[in-house]
This record gives sequence, C-alpha cells and structure tokens, in this order.
Amino acid sequence: MKTIISIICLLIPYLGMTQMKALVGGTLIDGFGGAPIYNSVIIVDGDEIVQVGHQGNTDIPAGAEVISTEGMSVLPGLWDMHVHLMINGHSDYAHWDTAYIDRLAGEIMPSSAHQLLRAGVTSARDLGAPLDASIAVRDRISKGEIPGPTMYMSGPFLQHEPYPGTEPFRWGINGTADARAKVRKLAQAGVDCIKVVDQDQMTVEEFQAIVDESHKHELPVVAHSHRPEEIRRGVAAGVDNFEHTGLSSAPEYPEDVMQMIRERTAQMNLGPLYWTPTVEGLYNYEYVRDNPEKLDNDCWHLDLPQDIIDDIEGSIQYPGRLPYFQLTPSRKPTLERKVKQLIEAGVVLLIGTDSGIPMKFHCQSTWNELDVWVNEFDLDPMYAIKAATYWPAKMMGVDDLYGTISEGKKADIIAVEGDVLRWINLLSDVDMVMKHGELVKGDVRP
Repeated sequence: MKTIISIICLLIPYLGMTQMKALVGGTLIDGFGGAPIYNSVIIVDGDEIVQVGHQGNTDIPAGAEVISTEGMSVLPGLWDMHVHLMINGHSDYAHWDTAYIDRLAGEIMPSSAHQLLRAGVTSARDLGAPLDASIAVRDRISKGEIPGPTMYMSGPFLQHEPYPGTEPFRWGINGTADARAKVRKLAQAGVDCIKVVDQDQMTVEEFQAIVDESHKHELPVVAHSHRPEEIRRGVAAGVDNFEHTGLSSAPEYPEDVMQMIRERTAQMNLGPLYWTPTVEGLYNYEYVRDNPEKLDNDCWHLDLPQDIIDDIEGSIQYPGRLPYFQLTPSRKPTLERKVKQLIEAGVVLLIGTDSGIPMKFHCQSTWNELDVWVNEFDLDPMYAIKAATYWPAKMMGVDDLYGTISEGKKADIIAVEGDVLRWINLLSDVDMVMKHGELVKGDVRP
C-alpha cells in the first residue's frame, strides 16, 4: 500500500497535463515570408507552440507524441478574411434569406464553419449575418461545443437602407446619432469589426460617424469597394480594410482613386491599408459553368440537412442561367489589372473569398483564391501564403497569438503532402489540420 501511495504522490504533479506533440520532418513555411525550414521540428505543448527548429538543432522531449510530417509542406492554419457562414452556395438570395433565417444559428452557420475548418481554415472573418446568430456561433466554437475556425464577426452590415427582406442582417443608418448608436450596439454585443456597404449612399457625416465611433471602440472598419465613390469616401474617412474589386467592367481603377490610395499607403504612421479582392468566385465562374461536374463534390454537404442540400442543388442546376454572374465574362478580364494596381500602390492584400456566394462552397473557396493569385495572376506563392496567414492576423490585431508558426503562438498548423510553393493547389486537399494543438483532421503518422 505504501508503494502505491508513493507512486500516486509522484504522479500528482503530472496528472491533467496534456501530452506534448512533436511535428517532425516536414518543410516548414512559417508565415513570415522567409526561406522554408527543411526537416523541421515543431514542439507543441497543449495549445501553444513552444519551440521551432529543425532536426539538427531541436531535441524532441521525452514522452512527446511524435507526428511525422515527412514529405509534407507545413504551414500556419489558413485565414479566410471574407466569408458568409449564413449562405452556402444557393443562387437565390431572396428565397434563402427568408426560408432559412430561423435555421442559421443552429444548422447552416455551424455547417459552414465545420467545412472551413476541414479545408485548413483555422481562422476566418464573417462579414454579414444576424447579430445574435453571429455571436452565438462564434462563442460556441470558442467553447469547443462545435467545430470551426476561430471566428471574427461583424454582425449585420451597416448601410443607408436595407434591401427588402434583409433587415435581420442589414441595418439602415438615419443620421449621425443613429450611426453612432448602431456602432455602439454592435460593440456592446461583442463584434470584432464593423462592416459597411453602399457608403456612397450615406451622407459624408453619417459615414464618418460610423468610422469614428468604430475606432473609438477599437473596432476595425471593413468597407465595400464596388464603386469609385465608395473608395474615395472610405480612404478619406479612414477605413481600415476594403473588400472586392468592383462590380463594373471598367478596365482599371480611376487615376484619382489610385492617387488617393498611394497617398494613404505613403502614411506609414497609419499602418498598412488592407484590401481583400475576393476574385476567385468571379474568375472561375466560366470554368464552373462549362464544367459543372465540379459541383458534384459533396464536401459542402457536411452537416447540412437533406432538405437544404436538395434546395441548393436545385438552385444551381443550370449554372449558365444564374443572374448573379451574367456580367462576369466582362468583369473577369479586369480582375488581374485591378489587383496589380493595388499591389503597385502599396496596398497589403489579404486572402478572402466571399465564400458562400452562388456555387461557391466553404470547403473549396479558400484554396481556389490562392490558386488564382498564383497560377493565373502570377503572384509569388510565398506572397499569397503570407496574405492568408501573417497579414490577416496582423490586420485583426491578434498577431501575438496567430498567423505564424513561432514560439508563443497558438498551435494552428496544417500540413499537405508535397511542395505547395511549387503546386499551390495541393491545398485543395489538406492532409492534416491542427487547431489549438488538437488534431481535427488527419491520422497521426508515427
């Protein structure tokens, strides 16, 4: 009996401790943009990365669970900076917004979040959904009740006047006092950013009140950039992050807009000007229209009830007929030019997809955006990866915890067989996903 008691006393300090993990052998792309680390070793203790090195300079702690990443590219978990958990590929917004408004928080948004996580997206920013549902889903994920990325929520759009039938997730602004009150309500509810659309239809004073009140509550402002006047007003008011590249078929941004952007990026005391171009949904439309078998991939069925799956499938039965995309063939040739105008002007681009728009599913969107940047626009794959890891965390003010694989960061790590710097579309099928030190996808290889 004394022997047993002695053993128990020796074990007490270790009871409840999480076994350390060692990810060994892969090519590490750490998110900072430098050269990869070959034969890497990453030591994870609980939910935190405690040591990063390679097999020549990093010892594996005794008793650690060793996970082989030999032959794999190892990256920080991806970010998607523009998703809509409340939609999932359906082509008829007017129908969707009314038919499923009561099923968003319990079924649709959790399904979308789980799909993102399985695709290697460990952090994401949701830009437009009902407030209560947004906060509830984000917090349930945070508590571990449902699977999903670490979510950053804007709650409802703020705009001059909601479109008919969208009042639960689009809030109208009527005067500067109302603008400040709406921002305060969102801030008090706990949103992570403020989303504005159609700001060129507000008064200048209303829009400035939104930006000022948001910054007072330390909330970044994310604004649409579909029209030149939206951009002009956004730059003048101090918007932190613009979204999209515009709805028109104009071949490039007007020179006066570009001059405003250049003047803003020259003011480094204000920090970077961020832009999320969300080009993939438009760029790939004609391919999907002409090769609809791509839509047969059932990864987007994950956690969705059958009646919703059937409804989505019915709505996209004829991809070439969708009103949403009829101008897209004229817009597609403008996308690369606009993206490169922004890069030349000193803007920091972020990976975001508008995931959930018609025929664009959360299990596919993010890697498709990376693929277009690298293989169609000829951007450096390391630049694209940094735009999906380091810069999003920086923009959201959480780079002390996320965005890179380095000591002290949360252990959000993905791995994929092969060299993603040579073949970025390998990210279409991520082999391993670790979120906060827990393997949520992939078998452990000894």
